[in-house]
Amino acid sequence: MFKPERMAILAEGKLGVITSKTAACMVRYKPRQVVCLIDSTKSGRTAEEVLGFGGGIPVVASMEEAVALEPDTLLLGIAPRGGALPGAWRGTILEAIDHGLSVISGLHTMLEEDAEIAQAAAARGVRIWDIRKPVFPVEVSRGLLLNKTGRVLLTVGSDCRTGKMTVAYELAGFLNKQGHKAEFVPTGQTGILLAGWGVAVDRVPGDFMARVMEDLTLRGLSAAPLAIVEGQGSLIHPGYSGVALAMLHGCCPDGLILCHHPGRDKIRGFDTPIPALPDLISIYERAAASVFPTRVVAIALNTYDMSEQSALKVVGAAEDETGVITTDVVRWGPETLCRALEDFI
Repeated sequence: MFKPERMAILAEGKLGVITSKTAACMVRYKPRQVVCLIDSTKSGRTAEEVLGFGGGIPVVASMEEAVALEPDTLLLGIAPRGGALPGAWRGTILEAIDHGLSVISGLHTMLEEDAEIAQAAAARGVRIWDIRKPVFPVEVSRGLLLNKTGRVLLTVGSDCRTGKMTVAYELAGFLNKQGHKAEFVPTGQTGILLAGWGVAVDRVPGDFMARVMEDLTLRGLSAAPLAIVEGQGSLIHPGYSGVALAMLHGCCPDGLILCHHPGRDKIRGFDTPIPALPDLISIYERAAASVFPTRVVAIALNTYDMSEQSALKVVGAAEDETGVITTDVVRWGPETLCRALEDFI
């Protein structure tokens, strides 16, 4: 791992809060490290104008324009479905390397194993960091968390891109500022970028996912009495349910925070309907029960695309429907969630 100081973030044709999650999160949480965003369809605007935050970070049309702002690194700010390298990005990556930029990628495609890109990087003397490069023990879970010391919270979702990483990161940061010790446990490329450690669990073979979750959670608990684990996927997702189940069983959470985007009634990219919130709660609690019983202690809604009035309405409806404390931690902060977490803090 390395820490870039001046990043140009590639989000060509996809710059948005949901469509370029990695780019958006870096702008939100590490804006001083971002010199520009690259998206020719939105060039000439600012991050604030496109995303609703990020101030005057410019959106430029090309790598050539980005280089003029003197970045030291190109970050691929989108993880497309399946995580393969889009063919159209190859030229931009090679151009960045030619200008002396290191490259950070969260794709499933390993850039350091791509002969053309790897040779170009070696010739130019720049680094490639494949965040999802698998580093894991070839062993199954040992069940060490069944009798753990400390508490574990896991964010879970109704779908992908519902805010699981954001909620975990926001909550851990808020609790630490309030004098409580909590450790954010990163399990995906964006969380690893923010925290500087972790493993992209969705790249780990199925047999060893729970063991990786055990190890990551134990590391979190060694740093603080409360580990807040970033969730991945969803138990009801046709493609990504496996990683969600392995995480649920591997980290043995004492509590779950259910993350949901109320604007969706189906899984993104599928016709699979998203169940009502009470049913989702039941699905997660029943799936966990055979290994380590847990409960949903709070609901975090992602209302970024709603008015304040509409957001308040859906939050109230969720609380009425489930009896579980509900909020949007980005819009209103994590204070409300803390009322649901008194047993943990």
